[in-house]
Amino acid sequence: AEGQRPIPNVSLPLRFDWRDKHVVNPVRNQEMCGGCWAFSVVSAIESARAIQGKSLDYLSVQQVIDCSFNNSGCLGGSPLCALRWLNETQLKLVADSQYPFKAVNGQCRHFPQSQAGVSVKDFSAYNFRGQEDEMARALLSFGPLVVIVDAMSWQDYLGGIIQHHCSSG
Repeated sequence: AEGQRPIPNVSLPLRFDWRDKHVVNPVRNQEMCGGCWAFSVVSAIESARAIQGKSLDYLSVQQVIDCSFNNSGCLGGSPLCALRWLNETQLKLVADSQYPFKAVNGQCRHFPQSQAGVSVKDFSAYNFRGQEDEMARALLSFGPLVVIVDAMSWQDYLGGIIQHHCSSG
């Protein structure tokens, strides 16, 4: 059920980084595959498991790219559609080593029901436009977030602090 879990009204620390808690994997290279939507969802699932006390494993991004029928693989997709698909199908994400990243769209490989894997039981989606403190509270309370931004004005970003204002669309 896609709902909106209430966000606890926690006080925000001056600094907080989930990487310090060792529940975030290093960033992976998506190469020439436009699969950021799949990488972000799989990475958030990896972190959610680690926060629950399980080991921080690499899960298969390629499985999501190949099998998420409501997305376009390396040609793009929606994290929200991918989460809905994972939640509805209860597909088990397998280890990255069992279904490694190829950086191209492939045919969906199916695994037996007995296969060990990770499925999505529930997720929440929010619109945090203009509500940075609320987003920070969600980050603090729930773990790393999948965030969708309009990056048109800074898609060629190379480094430093962005000085101009982002679009509000």
